[in-house]
Amino acid sequence: MSQYSPYAPASDISIAQYANESARATFIRRTYAHVGGAVMAMIAIEVALFSIVPAATMQNVVGMMLGGYGWLIVLGAFMGVSWMARSWASSGSSVGLQYAGLGLYTFAEAILFLPLLYIAMRLDPKLPMMAGLVTGIVFAGLTAFVFTTRVDLAPWGKYLAIAGLVALGAIVAGIVFGFSLGIFFSAAMVALASGYILYDTSNILHHYRTDQYVAASLALFASVALLFWYILRIMMMFSSRD
Repeated sequence: MSQYSPYAPASDISIAQYANESARATFIRRTYAHVGGAVMAMIAIEVALFSIVPAATMQNVVGMMLGGYGWLIVLGAFMGVSWMARSWASSGSSVGLQYAGLGLYTFAEAILFLPLLYIAMRLDPKLPMMAGLVTGIVFAGLTAFVFTTRVDLAPWGKYLAIAGLVALGAIVAGIVFGFSLGIFFSAAMVALASGYILYDTSNILHHYRTDQYVAASLALFASVALLFWYILRIMMMFSSRD
């Protein structure tokens, strides 16, 4: 059987739907345990970086990442690493390679978040924790909705992909032409990230094979990270106005 594609058509029904309830329950538990592990690992990496790296060095690193076209280079590198990590995590030939993909993606997210967290903590050290709490509440609500209704949102894949490409184009244009996308863009990205969480959760219920918990956890972790990013940005915008 071919590997699961996150944008597979709705008619592509995986054997996960026909697995016995015990196997499916184990798959779901493993998936969410891996998502939790990725979140904790990312927090640990950030804490280590902010604790070990001297403040002056951190300021210089953040300045290089954000200065000029630095952020465009960072985003390009992240996209390349993300593609590689997702490919490894979806590998059916090696469990070790799957975990290497999840670990690589988690580390890449931690590096990508450095500038945002650095600026947020300078505004208010409580902002990341508050954004994390809101993200957790939204994530729990979206997850509960899908698990309660058991809705199959596989057809959303192509529309989310198009919306993601449009958003990426807006981000690149903002970097190149030097304009701020503002709070309405961040709100739209929160909606997009929420859509991805609904979609990923639906796929966990209906379309991933029961041996694809690493790939499933990476996809869901990526969506949660995106949600957290833009919730934190919105909080930062309101905090800077005080």
